[in-house]
Order: sequence, then C-alpha cells, then structure tokens
Amino acid sequence: MITDVLSDTTQRMTKAVESAKEDFATVRTGRANPQMFQKILVDYYGTPTPLGQLASLQNQEARTLLITPYDKSALRDIENAIRDTPNLGANLGNDGIVIRASLPELTNDRRKEYVKIVKTKGEDAKVSVRNLRRKAKDDLDALKSEVGDDDVARAEKELEQITKAHIDQIDEALKRKEAELLAI
Repeated sequence: MITDVLSDTTQRMTKAVESAKEDFATVRTGRANPQMFQKILVDYYGTPTPLGQLASLQNQEARTLLITPYDKSALRDIENAIRDTPNLGANLGNDGIVIRASLPELTNDRRKEYVKIVKTKGEDAKVSVRNLRRKAKDDLDALKSEVGDDDVARAEKELEQITKAHIDQIDEALKRKEAELLAI
C-alpha cells in the first residue's frame, strides 16, 4: 500500500516535471523553435485545436519557422491565431500555401521579461510537486492504522527525497532555460 502511494506520487511528479519542461520550451529565445508554436490554439471549424495537429512546423533558418497546413483552408485561421498570440511577436508571411513566421531579435529588456515568465512557470511547477507531496502525505497518514507509525515515517522520509529530486530537476531545467534566454 505504501509502495503504491509512493510510486503513484513519483509518476505524477515526473509528469509535472515534464510539463514544466514543455512550458519552458514554449518561451522563445533568439531562435525559432517549433515547440513555441505547438500549443497555439487555432479555431478550426469552431473547435480550438493545437497548431501541431493542423500543420507541420519546420525550422527554415535560425529565426524563421515554416508552417505548412495539412488543410489549406485553415491557412487564414492559423495565421490569425499566431498573430493573436501574445509575447510571440512573429512577423508572418503568407504565400497561399505556407506561412513563414520570422522572429525578431530579442532586446535585453525582453530577455529579462522572458526570464521572469520562465521563473513563474518554474515556481508553478514546484507548487504542483509540493501539492502532490501533500496529497501523498495525507494518503500515508490515512494508512497509519493499517501499517504502523514506523513504516509511515520511513515512507515520509522517502517521499521527501522523491520531492527534493523532482524539485531539483525543475531547478536544473530552469537554470538551463535562463542561460539560454540570456545568451546573446
């Protein structure tokens, strides 16, 4: 029972770390990264659909991304969704077949703003991991009558180690992204 609680919590914390890394990838650096555009929601026949499901995304150059829709009739909707996305600042060119999104150079002030955004996302991920820890601790406390105080105490120590490991992973990803954003 204790191992079930710990393994389930570990799985959920790992998913939270992966989600944080995906969120970090959506914050743009000086280069065009297809992951920045993956989660942009496009109104496709009345349904919000992620751009990654509607088009192929390819790096054409360091700061240019080529977006090729699978359905040519969605070209205008995709262009509007990208244009309406805040904090992207992409210059769009539409030739009727593909969209070229060119990202401008980042200013130093803009880089610092992006670092703040990434730090906020990192803190949100840490809060998520801590919430998972709290839930697991409550589950372990509920098992005290069945397995004993010593086993629960050992499990809580292991839970703290698991939590620390996952928070360290988030911090490491945060440091890498921050260095990437501040590199000129």
